[in-house]
Amino acid sequence: MSGPSAPPEKGLHIRDIPPDLVARVPAEQRGPGLGRDSVRLLVSRGSEEVSLHAFRELPGLLRAGDVLVVNTSATLAAAVDGRLGREGVVVHFSTRGDDRRWAVELRDPAGGGTTRPRAGGPAGALVRLPGGHALVLEEPLSAGADRLWWARPSTDDIAGLLGAHGRPIRYAYTERDQPVSAYQTVFAVPRADGAGSAEMPSAARPFTAELVARLAGRGVQIAPVTLHTGVASQEAHEPPYPERYEVPAATASLVNAARAARRAGAARSASAGGGGRAAGGRVIAVGTTAVRALESAADAEGRVRPARGWTDLVVTPERGVRVVDGLLTGLHEPEASHLLMLEAVAGRAAVRLGYAEAVARLCLWHEFGDVHLLLRDETGH
Repeated sequence: MSGPSAPPEKGLHIRDIPPDLVARVPAEQRGPGLGRDSVRLLVSRGSEEVSLHAFRELPGLLRAGDVLVVNTSATLAAAVDGRLGREGVVVHFSTRGDDRRWAVELRDPAGGGTTRPRAGGPAGALVRLPGGHALVLEEPLSAGADRLWWARPSTDDIAGLLGAHGRPIRYAYTERDQPVSAYQTVFAVPRADGAGSAEMPSAARPFTAELVARLAGRGVQIAPVTLHTGVASQEAHEPPYPERYEVPAATASLVNAARAARRAGAARSASAGGGGRAAGGRVIAVGTTAVRALESAADAEGRVRPARGWTDLVVTPERGVRVVDGLLTGLHEPEASHLLMLEAVAGRAAVRLGYAEAVARLCLWHEFGDVHLLLRDETGH
């Protein structure tokens, strides 16, 4: 669509996002002949170069030997209507614990299929659910926080409950309800135990089977991880809380091999007077969830080991990243904690420049919107 552009106005701040730059429906519903991959791709290379492309151009923007790390968590129909006493509430099923309990968020219906925040609790409150089921609120997920509560359902078959009575979690900026299929990515793998994500790992939404095949033909490898995302704090923008994840042995081996090949290539380039810039071998996470999973499985030297369990890792510029060389992600709200992860990968200057360009080029925000590929500065600066 375009090559590298001149930097936008320097005074533009990423908080200056016009409210109309919001994707209210999926790309394939915006006009005839459009598909999931009919979104735009903003590409930031280091802190001084940004360009805008069609997402379908992604294979040509990557290199043989690059590894895309994708999240295979399936999206749940995690919103269920309930009653707390005489009040109607909407229960967002967020995270399954190890003791049969679920972390849940209660919200008030706001009309038109949307919701608004409400106080959590109180402890011991009984929430009645469809199908004769119920849950009892027990305690806040963390001290001093009232949004998410641990609750004990009357049934272990939460997958059945959500399948029969649930719908995808929807926010007020979207135009209408969508089927759960609109929130599944091409990489989603349903789990026998019903585990999944309360919200879509949306960075992977534009991928199609055809595009994945083109990536494979390009020599780009796909490495799966799993991280089951909980319910985001849409209003308060809280940092992420512990989430269940898994990095398989095959993915760890693939990532480690790519990093080793890249280091060897850089050494050869340096000895030949090429400045140490290597081709291929970049580890690019598709979504912030993939970053969190991969970095949770890495040691201090950046070697990834097979891992599974819970992660409370919050990736910030101070902590930095040890494994990933790039991140493909959506466009985040200005107050979102995910922006700190973007800065950890690419640097604050690159994020500011990219977001200024996104506003100037009328890119669309949120889960049905355009995407942003941030690549680390390969010159070492």
